[in-house]
Amino acid sequence: MLKFLLGLFIFINHLFFPSIGLAFDTSDPSVSLLQNRISNNFSRKYCKSIQNGFSKDEAMKSAIVKTENIISFSYNPQKKWIEKDDLANQISLQVVNDCGWSFGLIGKEGVNYFKSYFLEIYEKTTPDINFSR
Repeated sequence: MLKFLLGLFIFINHLFFPSIGLAFDTSDPSVSLLQNRISNNFSRKYCKSIQNGFSKDEAMKSAIVKTENIISFSYNPQKKWIEKDDLANQISLQVVNDCGWSFGLIGKEGVNYFKSYFLEIYEKTTPDINFSR
């Protein structure tokens, strides 16, 4: 009987005083759509530069600067919710899927390599700018 009363008390306590859950605003579909647009834009610019004969460093710097300029002048309030690591992962997936095979990047290893390379060049190219804010 004691177990039943204790269980009932805990149930009623949770019913009237629910636990506070932590949720991230990045689950908003508009944030995902903005991330998709940014990663598609970056991928197009990077792949086009590689096809035009740029070195991978030149292509990366050019695509970062051009994409950053577009984001900087965007009035979309959702850009503040984009995490740099998530965006870097999505950009890496997009680039590897779009044109990674042309310079030897395939699969998970290619995505991981491109992500670390992207973040490294990004930090050197725009040290004072936050890509998504």
